[in-house]
This record gives sequence, structure tokens and C-alpha cells, in this order.
Amino acid sequence: MAKISAAEVNKLRKQTGAGMMDCKKALVETDGDFEKAIDILRKKGQKLAANRADRSANEGVVLAKTADDKKRAAVIMLNCETDFVAKNQEVIDFAQKLLDFGVEKGVKNHQELLTEKMDGRTVEENITDMIGKTGEKLELSQFEVVTGENAFAYIHPGNKVASVAAFNQKVENEQTGKDVVMQIAAMAPVALDPESVPEDVKQREIEIGKDQARQEGKPEEMLEKIAMGKLNKFFKESTLLNQEFYKESKKSVAKMLSEAQKDLTVTDFKRLSLA
Repeated sequence: MAKISAAEVNKLRKQTGAGMMDCKKALVETDGDFEKAIDILRKKGQKLAANRADRSANEGVVLAKTADDKKRAAVIMLNCETDFVAKNQEVIDFAQKLLDFGVEKGVKNHQELLTEKMDGRTVEENITDMIGKTGEKLELSQFEVVTGENAFAYIHPGNKVASVAAFNQKVENEQTGKDVVMQIAAMAPVALDPESVPEDVKQREIEIGKDQARQEGKPEEMLEKIAMGKLNKFFKESTLLNQEFYKESKKSVAKMLSEAQKDLTVTDFKRLSLA
């Protein structure tokens, strides 16, 4: 049996991120063969991933970035089990690496990203390796993309909320674009404008409005009108372009954009949140 030095154990630990004892055991088991030792540690990660499959992963990391051409932006959510792991810099760096890779490859969603080869292995296999390092379930749950003539991204401090937005033209003042993605992160709009709200959501809001008015004792013939008023309030509060601008509540976001630049508008946005 080969004698395993501390330097070899440390080298394997740095290469794989696994614990010192796990690295030593793997090297002893493989008689000092680094490649076989790495395989053992990966298999341990795969076994751990299977054992963790039924665990909930409600914590995690949310990041966003724009592509080099500034016409695409993506936002990613990598889930884990505990906030302790979510704050681990290695996990944050790993999420950033996945995001950078996804943006560079131009993938459109998380299912597509999982199958892409990164460092000679699929992203899904890389995640399994990271499970072996962290000891927790990790799950790439979302990867959303927007495209347009100009795109912006924002990450709220703490890596729990991030947003991206695409515009119909180049935004002359970058602060305008930044304001919009911050608005999205802070105000959590459900759609771009009233026309973008799904019909089932509209009907649900109308029925809720009618029921509330009925419970308040309003006449039956007034319920529809009252419900439509409540729906319009919902549009104002929950659709991006109709929301009050967070910096100046007397203006809507649409008004702010039109004043900032002629015909400027948002064409798409995405927001991911763990909060």
C-alpha cells in the first residue's frame, strides 16, 4: 500500500473541495491514484445526491448578469437546504460560474443549461459534484433570459432577489435601466402591463372583488362595476409599467420612461426571489 502524504491529501482536497478525511480515505483506497480517488469522491457525491433527493431546498443563491453585447440578460436560482450553505462563498462562486456559462452559451432555460458540458462534464454532473462537497441537496431550479435592444440586471444585496429587464431601444442614460430593474426587484410586478396579465388571473381578481363587495353588503347590480374598479387598482399596483415609480410616486414607470427617452419602454422582464 502506497504511503499517502499530507501534501497529496491537501492537493486532492484543493482539487475537489472534499474534506481532508474523505480525500485521505479515497487515496488510501486507490493506492494513491489521483484519478481513481477523484472518481470515488464523485461517486460519493452522486450517492449523497440520491440520499438528499427528498430533502427540501428552500434556501439558495439568486444572481443576474447581462451578456457582453448588452442585449441579453439572465437570472439564475441555485437552491440548497440551509442559509449557511447559501452564504458559503464557494457555493456563490459556483452559482456565478453557472450563470456566466449559461449566458456565454446562450441557453434559454435551466433544463437546457443542465445538459450543457462544462469542464468536460454536464452542468448536472457538476452540481452533483458540488453536492458531495457541501453535504446538502443542491438544485438548479431556474434560469430565465430576456432579450432586446438593451438589457439590464440587478442583484439585491444578500443574493436572495435578482431581476433583469429588456428594452425596445438602447437606453441613453444607464441609470434609467438600473432604476427599472431595481423597481422590479423591489415591487415584484406580476406582468408588464394589463394586456400581459393572464386571463385567469384577471377573472380571479374580478371574482375576489365581487365577493368582497358582496360581503360589504353592496347591491348585486353594483358588484361588476366595483370589481372592475378593484381590477384597475390591481393593474396599477401589480403591472410594471403602471406601477408608481419607486423614486417618485406621482409618476408611473411608463411616465418615467417616456420622460427619460422618447418611445422608451420595457419589452420583457424576469424576477427571481427566495424571500
